[in-house]
Amino acid sequence: MLRLLQLELQKLLLNKTSKVLIFISFILPFLVILLSSIKINVFGFFTLELGELGVFNFPIIWHLTTFFSSQFKFFFAIVVVSMIGNEYSNKTLKQNLIDGLSKKEFILSKFYTIVFFSLVSTILIGLISLCIGLYYSSYNEFSIIIQETSYLLGYFIKLVGFFSLCLFLGMLVKRSAFALAFLFILYIFEWLIFWAAYEVFGNTDSAFKVKNFMPLESMYKLIDQPFQRIAMTKFPNKRELAYDYAVHFHEIAIVLGWTVLFIFLSYRLLKKRDL
Repeated sequence: MLRLLQLELQKLLLNKTSKVLIFISFILPFLVILLSSIKINVFGFFTLELGELGVFNFPIIWHLTTFFSSQFKFFFAIVVVSMIGNEYSNKTLKQNLIDGLSKKEFILSKFYTIVFFSLVSTILIGLISLCIGLYYSSYNEFSIIIQETSYLLGYFIKLVGFFSLCLFLGMLVKRSAFALAFLFILYIFEWLIFWAAYEVFGNTDSAFKVKNFMPLESMYKLIDQPFQRIAMTKFPNKRELAYDYAVHFHEIAIVLGWTVLFIFLSYRLLKKRDL
């Protein structure tokens, strides 16, 4: 595993574009720190500081930072599809196979890289969240601090699943731009599935239950938006704001199922393809 990971990291670090995109994808989560220090002057009457509003309290901070940081996953998605596009355009895929790398090892090297960067990103977000929480949170009990750290697991699974999808699309079309365009096509397709389910069942709840099994939607549902939850803390009596924002095991299982399928399909495509 380490040999395959090291081989892939060498390729990425020798590519200037990949290095820039990787750097950006790791730097952007630090915007959470910038967000926590923002002070907004409201028409000169008072200053609004986000860090003082309680949004960075434990345990809600785990929810907020993982959701916010997951929005930047597109930058590393470009790296993932570029990994495949460059292999075909530079003929390095064929050369690797000639040098003794099996097709299974080739796909595994890509997957190990995905897991590695997802893990590093998760650790980074965990440390950022912990530091901001310790600085701003009014709750210092250990049991409260570690409460809802399941969002970190959800964040990790979400990244691995999304990048595995990008890997599959890169293998499918061989070109980075087309692979990213397929993400948009998949997004539209999932909404078509939603409307088809709505026509069958006649209500939006059932239609959304069907859509929740789709790749992009299932990955999104791992970490629901936290804004409604923040509003709930400010207006506890408004029951219409209540919603299920937790990370559930069945949601993790769905994304893991798609991840396994995408990696398997990537391998099958490479195995059957004439290089």
